[in-house]
Amino acid sequence: MVLKDFDSALFLRDYWQKKPLLIRNPWDAWQNPLEPDELAGLACEAEVESRLVVGAQGSWAVEHGPLAEARFARLGQEPSTLLVQAVDHHIPEVAALIAPFRFIPNWRIDDVMVSYATDGGGVGPHYDQYDVFLIQGNGCRRWRVGQLCDDQSPLVPHDELRLLAEFHATDEWLLEPGDILYVPPRIAHDGVAVGDDCMTYSVGFRAPSRSELLTHFVDDLVAEMEDDDRYADPELATQENPGEISSAALDKLHRLAIEKLQDRSYFARWFGSYSSTRKYPEIDWSPEDLVSETDISAQLKAGVFVSRNPASRFSFLRQDDATILLFVDGTSFHCEDSCATFAENLCRADTTELPAQEVPNEPLQQLITALINQGSIALDGREQS
Repeated sequence: MVLKDFDSALFLRDYWQKKPLLIRNPWDAWQNPLEPDELAGLACEAEVESRLVVGAQGSWAVEHGPLAEARFARLGQEPSTLLVQAVDHHIPEVAALIAPFRFIPNWRIDDVMVSYATDGGGVGPHYDQYDVFLIQGNGCRRWRVGQLCDDQSPLVPHDELRLLAEFHATDEWLLEPGDILYVPPRIAHDGVAVGDDCMTYSVGFRAPSRSELLTHFVDDLVAEMEDDDRYADPELATQENPGEISSAALDKLHRLAIEKLQDRSYFARWFGSYSSTRKYPEIDWSPEDLVSETDISAQLKAGVFVSRNPASRFSFLRQDDATILLFVDGTSFHCEDSCATFAENLCRADTTELPAQEVPNEPLQQLITALINQGSIALDGREQS
């Protein structure tokens, strides 16, 4: 799946995190990848995050999933919007919508949220802290974009929605099936369904805050620290006033507090694991029957395709020309030589071909076995088109 006549380098230079961009139907032949009934079915499942927003300007009510199937039959004539997170984790055709945007690093990709709205449905004017590509899947939606917002932007009092009290539209477009609207972080926007059966696919990107990074990094550091790693002052001398915290003591305390924070190698390893942790780590994707390296060896001799679990996250850090650290779903793997090449290819595409091997590489067998058993990949020996 590719975008026709789309220059990713130009986009990154002129639009990414700078200004909105409307991209009129750049697909060879757009097809809506999901039916409304399928989306409603996902919203009824306990492990799927969903919301139902009913009402319009000034009177929105929010219900959180899982939703009862009968709820959809009782919606009535009032505008409504169903929003379901991480649909790409469950529907391969929706996961395929991420592929055209892989010019953005893997660790930045969050998920694909899908919304279904009846005529007039929407969630009101708001802003997000992340980049998003809004793909119109079915029906039409009128989008307005407005001012740059921040934490000081006034909000409408609402327990569930962060709605802007002031919205100053600068541009307005009617999106039809296949059209894409890119909206940078903190840009106000408002989308309203025009007609029924309006479906929008939101490809969202993560942007960790400074506080989020510090909180999780420090938590990890503290968990690794020994209790006897403490302040010490064997050179202590008398001072005029015992109430003073001396400059020498403060310098030593400051070093004690930040020394570990400045360890870039430790931070890199931590961030690789942290950023590759699944969006919903509580969901167990591992197979019912674990595989052995012997099982993998037989398949590698025949040649296989390796397919990534759409719910899994893959990234790597380069150590040197022949070595990388592969991070998959919060776990790190040391990979060298041909195993490193495979790991890089695995991060590059959703499916990777492994030709038949007369003598399977042992580190590669170990890596593939571990990834299958944690539910991150699957092997397919059948010919793929």
